[in-house]
Amino acid sequence: MSTNIDFAAIFELAPVGMCVSQNRRMITCNEAMVQMFGHSKERLVGESFLLLYPSSDEFERTGARLVPILNATGYYSDERIMKRANQELFWCHVSGRALDPKDPHAGGIWTFEDLSAKRSVSPEMTAREREIAALIVDGKTSKLIARQLDLSPRTVEMYRAKLMKKLQANSSSELINKLLRISA
Repeated sequence: MSTNIDFAAIFELAPVGMCVSQNRRMITCNEAMVQMFGHSKERLVGESFLLLYPSSDEFERTGARLVPILNATGYYSDERIMKRANQELFWCHVSGRALDPKDPHAGGIWTFEDLSAKRSVSPEMTAREREIAALIVDGKTSKLIARQLDLSPRTVEMYRAKLMKKLQANSSSELINKLLRISA
């Protein structure tokens, strides 16, 4: 028994945002991605992923952070704050795979899952605080965050303290709960 599988329809109808990239530009994307980010397909196709980041610094640092991981494993996944067309910031789970493990940015397939129903973004956070918050939520220690972001552990602790103050958290576990918007 032979079944014809329409892979183009599967891509287009997938329940998560998907895109194919070349050199950090979106070559094609599906309807779920269009809906999630609020841009037209025409606006996304051919555009740099920079369009979807809250700042160019976050775009650059994320690109630098994922290259060694893609080089080592060919796969990358994290939760980060992204930006919709209306400038709304939201938590997003991003996963991707390099099409050529020798050149991770040359081509890739990426999925995007909107986490805003589970977690909201605190608008008063700076770009660096958002980046550190995402790594804290991933369960990384200050020492690991410092190594990953090329900062001193003391600097990371300073940002952690600022986040605790802004979110009125009295402990690290309460901070994580507030970042995840889980009632403590």
